[in-house]
Amino acid sequence: MWRKVFAFSALALFGAGLTGCAINRFERREAWRDQAEQACIARKLVQPTAFVSLAREIDGPGPCGMQQPFRVTRLGNGAVALKQRVTLACPALAEAEAWLADTIQPAATLYFGVAVAEINAGSYACRGRNNRVGAKLSEHSFGNALDIMSFTLADGHVITVKGGWRGTEAEQAFLREVFVGACARFSTVLGPGSDMFHYDHIHVDLARHDPRGLRRVCKPLLKFESQLYAADGTPRPMASPRPPVRQPAPPQAPVEMEEEDPYAAAGAGGRSTRSAAPGAAYAGPAASAEPIY
Repeated sequence: MWRKVFAFSALALFGAGLTGCAINRFERREAWRDQAEQACIARKLVQPTAFVSLAREIDGPGPCGMQQPFRVTRLGNGAVALKQRVTLACPALAEAEAWLADTIQPAATLYFGVAVAEINAGSYACRGRNNRVGAKLSEHSFGNALDIMSFTLADGHVITVKGGWRGTEAEQAFLREVFVGACARFSTVLGPGSDMFHYDHIHVDLARHDPRGLRRVCKPLLKFESQLYAADGTPRPMASPRPPVRQPAPPQAPVEMEEEDPYAAAGAGGRSTRSAAPGAAYAGPAASAEPIY
């Protein structure tokens, strides 16, 4: 009897130890995270609405959490539903809203003639990068990251990152517009082709790759030129908050780059019945080969 109790207790303690390792309790929360949250809230970049509600502080386990979480059921002032509610800190939510306004919706209208009506995305989770035990904590652990799996258009058409990245011409162009637009706003953007972990979603976050947070990591490099320009070639105005000017992080290892044509048409499963604007070669920002997110 007592042997069984002792064995069960030992197993429970061992499991608790593994859980502790999984969230890396030895890692410390950097001061810039709270500072960025406070600055975003002070600037009122995010306001509570019927779709964006304030929640209690998330403090732990370990350094995980955020001072002022926002729980979100819809983006774009209610125009875009979320397949599941997301929890984000103020800086990431503000950038996500701006990304939706200045890139995602214009790209959907350009390539499909209708707006995005729903997004399937993942957000807060206290875990190591790539769900590895003992790894450095993911930006998801601080409400500072978003994973986009799919978009549903107003006409019901679903564009998944996994299928659309090598899908029809219009789907490929749309997802690349979304990717390139994210690289203008977020400090980390990872999509299919970046590594084995991001074949089915686009990961964006606001990690700091240098003390000032002005370096960026965007993978893979794309041979694609955005078509979101006015007739005279003037870039579209950027939504608020305006993104900071970031420099590419210096490469530390060979970077995977798409070598096929701009839309990888040879790998497409078929042609879209909707028109897509032609693309030209685009040399994307240089990328770092540091561990990913």
